[in-house]
Amino acid sequence: MPPGILYVVATPIGNLADAGPRALETLRLADIVACEDTRTTRTLLARHGIERATLALHAHNERSASAKLLEELRAGRSVALVSDAGTPGISDPGALLVEAAHREGVRVVPIPGANAAIAAFSAAGFAADRFLFVGFLPPKPAARRKALEALESACPVIFYEAPHRVRETLEDLRLRYGAEREVVIARELSKKFEEVARLPLGQASAWLDAQAHREQGEFVLVLGPAAAAAPALDEGDRALDALLEVLPPSEAARLAARISGVPRNALYRRALKRGK
Repeated sequence: MPPGILYVVATPIGNLADAGPRALETLRLADIVACEDTRTTRTLLARHGIERATLALHAHNERSASAKLLEELRAGRSVALVSDAGTPGISDPGALLVEAAHREGVRVVPIPGANAAIAAFSAAGFAADRFLFVGFLPPKPAARRKALEALESACPVIFYEAPHRVRETLEDLRLRYGAEREVVIARELSKKFEEVARLPLGQASAWLDAQAHREQGEFVLVLGPAAAAAPALDEGDRALDALLEVLPPSEAARLAARISGVPRNALYRRALKRGK
């Protein structure tokens, strides 16, 4: 008998109406639904009239649960893997089962859908062709600051954070990257009290203070890219600018080339442009 199929199914990050038709159809047809918290997943299943056997796979039993599910897959049964919210394996359990399935030759099929990091980045407005996803920083202050000290990135950086640590993390980001660096604070995405705010890190604490409920819920923080430094004049340009104050373009370019080693023709073209 051929092995079953492992479906990696993204589920809503808050609003249950965000469950896609393909994800719901997969949950209806799967023999077993492997879930982070059976109570959370049963709420989603019940909302859409789905009755399926569930098996818990979470951070504390991931290895043993993965072994049981692999046996089911070997026996030809299909498994739908979900997390409490969003996409399994993205700061959530599931990667061990997916890895084991690949090693056993089990077909793995992703069913794409909601992802908090992508949702927050799409609403951030930072024009960039790439970003760095960090997920959760270490919970202890010293380890968190050490992790940030080692983090150098010219592109936007996406973090997840718990409500009881979000203020400390924003302050650590301010100390590390400066008060003027922009951040997007996205809380309770897709839920009733959703907020997405873009502001300098120096204003983050005041934003949290403005309303009592703002330290509640799930957070995604998108750190904006560092401001591009103004390009410095190279040695040839500096010499050319000084010489053009007292010499005609041809002579200024000749001497600037001798001083800097930059080709005379290139400097002469720059001198002509400056004279326009």
